[in-house]
Amino acid sequence: MISSPPTSETGSFPTDDESRKFERIKTRIHENSEEASFYVANEIADLIRQRQKSGKKVVLGLATGSTPTKVYEFLVKFHKEEGLSFKNVITFNLDEYYPMAPDSIHSYVRFMEEHLFDHIDIKKSNVHVPDGTLEKEDVKDYCRAYEQKILKAGGLDIQVLGIGRTGHIGFNEPGSTLVSKTRLVRLDRVTKLDAASDFFGLENVPARAITMGVGTILSAKRIILMAWGEGKADIIKQAVEGPVRESVPATFLQHHNNCDFILDEAAASSLTRVSTPWLVSECQWDETLIKKASIWLSEKLNKAILKLTNEDYNEYGMGSLVAEIGSAEHINLIVFNQLQRTITGWPGGKPNADDSKRPERKDPYPKTSLIFSPHPDDDVISMGGTLLRLVDQGHDVHVAYQTSGNIAVFDDEVIRFLDFTREVEQDNEDLQKQVKEVREFLENKQPGEVDSPQIQYFKGLIRKGEALSACRYCGVKESNAHFQNLPFYETGTVKKKPYSEADIQQTYELLKQIKPHQIFAAGDLSDPHGTHRVCLNIIYRALDRLVKEKASWLKDCYVWLYRGAWQEWDIADMEMAVPIGPADMQRKKNAIFKHQSQKDSAMFPGNDNREFWQRAEQRNKATAKNYNALGLAEYEAIEGFVRYHFM
Repeated sequence: MISSPPTSETGSFPTDDESRKFERIKTRIHENSEEASFYVANEIADLIRQRQKSGKKVVLGLATGSTPTKVYEFLVKFHKEEGLSFKNVITFNLDEYYPMAPDSIHSYVRFMEEHLFDHIDIKKSNVHVPDGTLEKEDVKDYCRAYEQKILKAGGLDIQVLGIGRTGHIGFNEPGSTLVSKTRLVRLDRVTKLDAASDFFGLENVPARAITMGVGTILSAKRIILMAWGEGKADIIKQAVEGPVRESVPATFLQHHNNCDFILDEAAASSLTRVSTPWLVSECQWDETLIKKASIWLSEKLNKAILKLTNEDYNEYGMGSLVAEIGSAEHINLIVFNQLQRTITGWPGGKPNADDSKRPERKDPYPKTSLIFSPHPDDDVISMGGTLLRLVDQGHDVHVAYQTSGNIAVFDDEVIRFLDFTREVEQDNEDLQKQVKEVREFLENKQPGEVDSPQIQYFKGLIRKGEALSACRYCGVKESNAHFQNLPFYETGTVKKKPYSEADIQQTYELLKQIKPHQIFAAGDLSDPHGTHRVCLNIIYRALDRLVKEKASWLKDCYVWLYRGAWQEWDIADMEMAVPIGPADMQRKKNAIFKHQSQKDSAMFPGNDNREFWQRAEQRNKATAKNYNALGLAEYEAIEGFVRYHFM
């Protein structure tokens, strides 16, 4: 069940010192990144105010990237609404790509100006960002001078950090030493892959960067490392609980006596006290935790659920569970029955059947199902088998494509489509002129340059045509395909605007119009570009508005969250599991293939080299294999869903 879980500091997880026995760095877990960012911004603001009272300076080490943006947003808000002054603040940024012009859209100079410096009263002379325009022979001297400026300012009072997938802090890649100082470094391939979407291609990412060293960072009086999202969970576990090693530079922070990791629940999800709390101390056992623990034990021992013994539970810290429930056999049956009841071949509910132990209701039949798809292919990638099943079983299926997905179309696709159209419409002078303009623009386009509105429109049309093709193949009426093109997305760049009232209102109106009995939405929050998370928040806000208005149809509406494009639900979380046979898996892949502009090589593949159809197939098959290993029926593939309770 997805609702509003408590933070790990105050919720059902153990909070005593014993629960943190695996942690080598102090960690603070917040419910979400906004709450966490507010906490960090307040700490920074409090220090600024304290120093102002005594007439002293504050020296801040600042980071870039998506992680600290909300912190900067709060600091700007404190300045504008509460009068927080930054006149006594000196800043030193961690890093900068090299070479890099300060006015480039990729420059960290520009990033800091847009997110912070242009909106506060900081003195320009107090701002320091590594210079990406230097001649190579001048870099060493510049880096030494950068270190001296930090020392002359009195040293870093607070150093703000994010963390990369390799465990890098700043651009200190694996292999960096404990005493390294500001220097020119070569970027790791994984780091470049993570940056590729911002630069519209791996080949456009600079190979080097200037960065503060690990030693520079560790010299700060206070260090705050922030991490958000499931994608950071594994590296956070390594940094917090693993041994200190050069291959994970963030582990060096274990040497600092005033370093905190500030995490949201998703980034903290792999920490032992969160993922397996029974290994660290006594637990408050509830239905959800019992299910999670039994599945974990089954997978750990490679045993089916029904084969687990009292000794197995006792050996892995769950003796209190056996004492509370009575026996391993009783626990096993409870969990096995829970899992069995998640499996259904009727995602819209089975008519004329007992639905008391099914995830979906039998009535009404047929249902109106609304599938929200953040990008034009997420519906078929993540729940294509379920979509096909809903159509086959007679439900009225609608798909709402929340964004145009236009930035994910290669330039050559536009030329290909326009050339075809030009040949068909040879007498259309206006079209011939447009084709010429587009070709000229694309021929002179610089890496990372934003497309013209005209080209953005054409790219959006390509994605729209592919989505309609997939709808036709799946049996969804074209009139049931709703292209929202939400405004927050339409920037022409990977960086999007914050969602606004316009996005919420548009979604609210669509829900009011369709009045679905089922809503399916993407809960795939590891999307590295954040679009899925934003799209889900917009849906939540629209639903909140309808709840306040007491919309009568809502009481008959279930909301199901799917995953698949970037990750899959854990079996312990799944509340509906829809089996997919070999024939339907092939149909699902065929539907994905309709999105030809994303085939073979997607513009933004993330950190997974597989094509989206391969990811979908292999994840669905892995889910089925995991169900089978737990002792349940063997299926070809399974799509999993979690229910969101909004009322």
